[in-house]
Amino acid sequence: MPECVEDLLRGLAPRVLAALVRRHDDFEAAEDAVQEALLAAAVQWPADGVPTSPDGWLVTVASRRLTDRIRSEAADRRREETVAALTPTDEWFAPAADEPAHEDDTLTLLFLCCHPALTPPSRIALTLRAVGGLSTAEIAHAFLVPEATMAQRVSRAKQRVKAAGARFRMPPPDELPDRQRSVLHVLYLIFNEGYTATSGPELRRGELTGEAIRLTRTVRRLLPAADGDSSMAGETTGLLALMLLTDARRAARTRPDGSLVPLAEQDRALWDRTAIDEGIALISDTLTHAELGPYQVQAAIAAVHAEAVRAEDTDWQQIVALYQLLEELAPNPVVTLNHAVAVSMVSGPRAGLALLEPLDAEGRLTGHHRLHAVRAHLLERAGDHEAALADYRTAARLTTSLPEQHYLQDRAARLEADGARPQR
Repeated sequence: MPECVEDLLRGLAPRVLAALVRRHDDFEAAEDAVQEALLAAAVQWPADGVPTSPDGWLVTVASRRLTDRIRSEAADRRREETVAALTPTDEWFAPAADEPAHEDDTLTLLFLCCHPALTPPSRIALTLRAVGGLSTAEIAHAFLVPEATMAQRVSRAKQRVKAAGARFRMPPPDELPDRQRSVLHVLYLIFNEGYTATSGPELRRGELTGEAIRLTRTVRRLLPAADGDSSMAGETTGLLALMLLTDARRAARTRPDGSLVPLAEQDRALWDRTAIDEGIALISDTLTHAELGPYQVQAAIAAVHAEAVRAEDTDWQQIVALYQLLEELAPNPVVTLNHAVAVSMVSGPRAGLALLEPLDAEGRLTGHHRLHAVRAHLLERAGDHEAALADYRTAARLTTSLPEQHYLQDRAARLEADGARPQR
């Protein structure tokens, strides 16, 4: 299937799913019907061409498949006739291709996936699958669990949403804070997958970062706090600022051949100053009145990097202090990895390596390339090239992202070449 068609289908899938769930109120059946429509499109469009209204085509085909399934599952003709009699005629058909889309459909789908009948991990996994369009393997990588485990989690989540009788409606006000917290986490993971893809030949998947930013803007616009100072309002603004400040580096992150450029070596003239200015304004404003949360602290860290004209101008002391605060608010292995790098910039690589030691004992990052990559970087700076070489090779073997793999292999090759040179 041509890449352009594949990208188009990935972008359209959440909107088509939202349209069917809104119309039929059956999440699991709607998703199955959408998958069948996507498969049909993947076969027909490359040969026949993309239709004038691709989303209308998908909704029409998916609606027909869903209608056929409803009818075929009727136990007998009487039940089938009863269902037909009780269902408004227009609900058996897709909306016209030129019918305007409901602006908030995707937001409503987000909150449906974060139904209180689900555990927080299941809410996030289901939303990533249904709204973010991520594969089960990509979601499993984000959660550091086996793919089979994640497949079961997504399947059970869909069944629980159906069993709970969830409707395609926004949740009542008393449920909004908890559901919004899960929604923000989902958007954060979608953005991260887009910014640094866990697998494949491309470092970045722009359709995911763009969709994450768009949806975060939607959540912020449609769910403003009454007084502008709630923790969720602050965290929503903080998350949007973090995304903008991080995505602003996209043009400098790769070379023309697609190879990865680490932050310290990036040409900062290529950074998107408009996005940086908006991100800094957002985080500066929300820090003055909102209850502090993890996304705001991460945005503040990104702002410190953005304000440095050169890599050597970075205020690492301030970044270390912010990571210490983040460790208190939301301790997790990835925060510790980044904290170790920041500490190494202030107190030397051995101090950073000391912070990594508990991660080995915990085992939460066993089999994950990030721990080995960070440790290799710090060992190289500490002069222990033999140990660094081993960790670079392990990290390259574990990652499924080709740009990261090539970068790590290149670092290992350089160390190996340096070791082979005669000493003077």
